Amino acid sequence: MASMLPKSVIYLRKYTWQDFSVDLFAGVTVGLVALPLAMAFAISSGVPPQAGIYTAIVAGFLISALGGSATQIGGPTGAFVVIVYGIVAKYGMDGLCLCTVMAGLILFLLGITGLGSTVKYMPRPVIVGFTNGIAVLIASTQIKEFFGLTIDKVPGEFVGRMEAIATHIDSISWRATMLASAAIVVIILFRKYVKRIPAYIVAMVFGTFLVGVTQFSVETIGTRFGGLPTGLPPFAVPHIDLSMIGVLFPSALTIALLGAIESLLSAVVADRMSGDKHNPNVELMAQGVANLVSPFFGGIPATGAIARTATNIRSGAKTPVAGMIHAITLLCVLVFAAPLAKFIPLSVLAAILLVVSFNMGEWHEIPKLIKLSWSDISVWAITFALTVFADLTVAVETGIVLAALLFIRKVSGTTTVTRVTEQYVEEGWLHILQGKPIPDYVAVFRIHGPFLFGGNEKIAQVMECMDVLPPIILLLLRNMTAIDATGLQAFEDLAEKCRAGKRTLILCGAPPQPAKLMHQAEFEKHVGRTGNRIKRLGRRKSGGKQSA
Repeated sequence: MASMLPKSVIYLRKYTWQDFSVDLFAGVTVGLVALPLAMAFAISSGVPPQAGIYTAIVAGFLISALGGSATQIGGPTGAFVVIVYGIVAKYGMDGLCLCTVMAGLILFLLGITGLGSTVKYMPRPVIVGFTNGIAVLIASTQIKEFFGLTIDKVPGEFVGRMEAIATHIDSISWRATMLASAAIVVIILFRKYVKRIPAYIVAMVFGTFLVGVTQFSVETIGTRFGGLPTGLPPFAVPHIDLSMIGVLFPSALTIALLGAIESLLSAVVADRMSGDKHNPNVELMAQGVANLVSPFFGGIPATGAIARTATNIRSGAKTPVAGMIHAITLLCVLVFAAPLAKFIPLSVLAAILLVVSFNMGEWHEIPKLIKLSWSDISVWAITFALTVFADLTVAVETGIVLAALLFIRKVSGTTTVTRVTEQYVEEGWLHILQGKPIPDYVAVFRIHGPFLFGGNEKIAQVMECMDVLPPIILLLLRNMTAIDATGLQAFEDLAEKCRAGKRTLILCGAPPQPAKLMHQAEFEKHVGRTGNRIKRLGRRKSGGKQSA
């Protein structure tokens, strides 16, 4: 039972006023950052802006209170924008409510059955393809608002949307365009030079002040939605048509998988930044409860938000209390300042989402991927193309199937039949450790078998004990029969961890396939090409004498 306790319970056992003071500052800060994002994600999803705020309040509080990460921030995210928009357009809010509840049940079952760790079997090219595609789709949904175009109905699919934008480009509003462009400049400048102040909230306040004071004629939340309702999120039991379960199940499964992937990726990012270690199954149970409850308060699907989580940690958050304060901050804004929201320009929210989509795109991963094998490149390209041009559900299903087929292919390729000769035996003696002393300043680890997606977690044992390891870490790869992009990413993470801990990482004995892939990916830039440093360090540690 102890392994299933939420982080909030664990941390509150030894909670202090000093912890509360830093959590309070972090919670208020990330709450202000979440305000424009919650409204922007809701509008882009085809629902009123208050739905995003309700989600951030209710789901955000539950994810922090019940989750397995100390600093995770939950709420509406860009991952759901496209699929939620499609569900609302086809089945309405009742269909979205049923879909969200079903996704919550799936997430809870994944967590309570201990299957939360299975999300790690999503390979790196598939995740990057999803992320790139979703970023492009989010950006495409904001072009209309950014330029203030007059389009009666924007098509849900990417190609039709771009055709409609091109057809109506002559209806551009230069006021909306200038305001949105100014908002992007403000965001960039504040993120570069005034990092302590949330850039998104500055851009929103700037645009709102300009419209409210000068009566700048652009479309706002007030002109389209009539403003935000004041008060607590209303509780209401949505109408659920059980006959639609079969029809909506694929969409619910997609929401659950995307939610699981993004929340656990966000939790991993939080672990790296804070030094904590999340519990994936408890986190997924919390995500499930949050998505089960959110629709009853007018909310939409929620998951862990990487950017808001990072903001939370950079603001000094120590415990899940900061995430709960973030939700309470949004509730206070809704109760006391909702009337001011009617002046928020939609073009400014579009500018904010364009910046978010660019930042979430993981574009730096593309040059790394195209240096790898054709199979990794093809999986990424197919997943990206299906995400943008087809359907997100199809992209998820196809990505998983492709990953499984490539896994089978790579594992089958590790089987070898080799004749034992005198030369083979002689070469083998070089790699036998028995009878060879290991200096006390060296830790040796050996990897056996294929190091593919799903197995990369096993390298975590090295990173977890990094603080007590000697200054040199040696990985013997002679028996590592294969590696893929996900395994290579794990090596890169280990190299960065070693560098941060002022330790030297050395890899040796890689067979042809791993050696070729690491060379293509220019992995040597993470550890260096030669062993000169180890030789110098060996002489220094042994008093000038040569060591093994």
